[in-house]
Amino acid sequence: MQNRARAIFLVTCSLAMAMVVYAEIKKGYYAPEELGILRQAAEIEASTDSNFQGASYPAPPVDLVAGDGLQEVQIYCNTCHSTRYITMQPPLPAATWEAEVNKMNKTFGAAIADDNSRKIILYLQTHYTPDTRKQ
Repeated sequence: MQNRARAIFLVTCSLAMAMVVYAEIKKGYYAPEELGILRQAAEIEASTDSNFQGASYPAPPVDLVAGDGLQEVQIYCNTCHSTRYITMQPPLPAATWEAEVNKMNKTFGAAIADDNSRKIILYLQTHYTPDTRKQ
């Protein structure tokens, strides 16, 4: 009984696929002599009287504490996310900041040199731990 059901299922699927291919050929999407050839759609030309513009999303600047390592934080941390991540979360312990920077570098693939990573870690540990955060 199961073999018969499988056979009926396979025949039904084969017929359905054949009908789909036949319908596509009839629609003109495929021509028998072009089967297996990919065609690219024609380029869309913009009309000369069109007016397109886009506005930037307003994002208030983040005021990070001035200090040694700020430039590295602004350069490297802004590559993947906003530096607002630093100020919008509760202050983290020094060991957690080190783990976070190492995670960004090793796990997420941020290409930060070791000396820059060390500067970033020291900056975050100096200004954004529960004991040192002023904001």
